[in-house]
Amino acid sequence: MKNPLILLVDDDASLRALITLRLEANGFDVVTASSGEAALAQLALTRPDAVLTDIQMDGMDGMVLFRAIQARDPALPVIVLTAHGTIPDAVAATQHGLFGYLTKPYDAPTLIDLLKRATRLGSGVDRNDDWRSEIITASATMETLLAEARLAARSEAALLIRGESGTGKELLARAIHRASPRQAKPFVALNCGAIPAELLESELFGHVKGAFTGSTRDHDGLFLSAEGGTVFLDEIGDMPTALQVKLLRVLQEGEVRPVGASATRRIDVRIVSATHRNLEEAVAGESFREDLYYRLNVVNLALPPLRERREDIPLLAQHFLETLSQTAPRRIRGFAPDAIDILMASDWPGNIRQLRNVIEQCCALATTSTIPATLVTRALRDRPAEIRPLAEARAEFERDYLINLLKLTRGQVSEVARLAGRNRTEVYRLLQRHQLSPALFKNQDGNA
Repeated sequence: MKNPLILLVDDDASLRALITLRLEANGFDVVTASSGEAALAQLALTRPDAVLTDIQMDGMDGMVLFRAIQARDPALPVIVLTAHGTIPDAVAATQHGLFGYLTKPYDAPTLIDLLKRATRLGSGVDRNDDWRSEIITASATMETLLAEARLAARSEAALLIRGESGTGKELLARAIHRASPRQAKPFVALNCGAIPAELLESELFGHVKGAFTGSTRDHDGLFLSAEGGTVFLDEIGDMPTALQVKLLRVLQEGEVRPVGASATRRIDVRIVSATHRNLEEAVAGESFREDLYYRLNVVNLALPPLRERREDIPLLAQHFLETLSQTAPRRIRGFAPDAIDILMASDWPGNIRQLRNVIEQCCALATTSTIPATLVTRALRDRPAEIRPLAEARAEFERDYLINLLKLTRGQVSEVARLAGRNRTEVYRLLQRHQLSPALFKNQDGNA
């Protein structure tokens, strides 16, 4: 049987060492933190059976840490070590969930007895936090979102996750799958904007051998491969309108017909979709079907951008540092205080994905065990251009390509079709999609 795990928080290194020895001698495992901020970072990585913290510490004190832990995990027992001057605060906190307190100098047998009672309580609560173990946060907004996600995971309702690029929509979708009754079945993901429109139907619904040129064997497709599990449709807002009709039929009837097949096949899947687009605007603009929108948007979860959960920036930065520094030329232990200040002050338009990129660059270029502010500043300045979804980049290329051909041919659609190797009907459809009028180019200089 595993020993109870205690998180010990104290900014006095000698006292941490002394208490650690006593706890380990009495059958506890101990992890330590030298500050409240470090304790929250540790809690993002593992859940102890109880927390023992000093009240008087530089920076975040023990009572602020208790309130942060209570917001994150109300069932985690917290015990504080307090000086006489702070006893009233500790007593008041017991009315709001603090498990207990001890005055300094503490009595060792009393401390051990209190921790034993606390860890029995901590071991008795639901410890099944594996479903969200990859999501690192100390944000009250995120905790509320995760609580809603946990409730939604138990149902079969279709779920739509909204959020800017880089906020971790697929990570949340995988967590929801792990918390659901379908956790033992497959989780299958597809980015609707990354697959060419002519191949997307086959990727979703499958095809039979000989359905089209190059189809040399049967292919199950996403829905059949995920039987009994969860289908995650990322960037659902980029799905072509014609395919939206077929997806709606699949969701309504609970069956798919592979491309080229003469019969349908029953499916049992749960749908989770995600988008960075405003689907209400897309519905109003008739680029997204209203009936499909309501079918997918039964439960709606909105992931906040990183700039709205700044308390998570140090936790995520430390997590990425510990992960990435393992392959770095030297062991990197942390960030200089002014480096953290810069990370906290940045707006992070690329969100968590951008933060990871910055930390990776810092790890690659670091020459000391602590990352300085200068490296963080350089990594932020050298941030590569934001990578847009494939569908968005393809649409821009397509529009620019058509504009160039219209200029070259002075608006002659038949010539545009000939140069593009497409028929006139298809070209007119493309022009309509991009709201391009050939008449505007009739009198333009082809060299413009």
